[in-house]
Amino acid sequence: MNTVEVSTDVRVPPEEAYAFVAGFPRYAKYSEYLESVTQHGEGGSGTEYELTFAWWKLSHTVRSRVTDTEEPERIDWELVDGIDAHGRWEVAETDEGSRVTFVVTYDKGSAKGVLNLPALVSLEMVVDKVVDKVIEEGERVVERVVADLEGERRPVELDVETY
Repeated sequence: MNTVEVSTDVRVPPEEAYAFVAGFPRYAKYSEYLESVTQHGEGGSGTEYELTFAWWKLSHTVRSRVTDTEEPERIDWELVDGIDAHGRWEVAETDEGSRVTFVVTYDKGSAKGVLNLPALVSLEMVVDKVVDKVIEEGERVVERVVADLEGERRPVELDVETY
């Protein structure tokens, strides 16, 4: 299993940061690659989301489920449609507001047979490029989210760990 962890600080209280990350369907407006989000449920445990991503010659819809929530600190989720991945949003209070962290743990090989790849394109190559794109996209999305939360654009520091 591989893990990507992305964190940043925002200058809002934890309750406000949590409410923002819990409003998942609006994420499509921040992302270049997330085309749409469809919500099935009220947003708490058991709620499912269909997320349609498009990049390069690939388009794929995944379905995720919220598995647990601990307001205003944590939202746990898992993918439910073939790709082995799970993760969480964490919100922690800081001196100046909140630290927001997104964690995803995934099995690279579980996408085999789920994605329809073009001829001569290996799954390994696609996964490596997608991880790079996720990090790049994360930076862009976080800057846009922080601007909406705080009311103005500013450079944000994004801490990214992969293991």
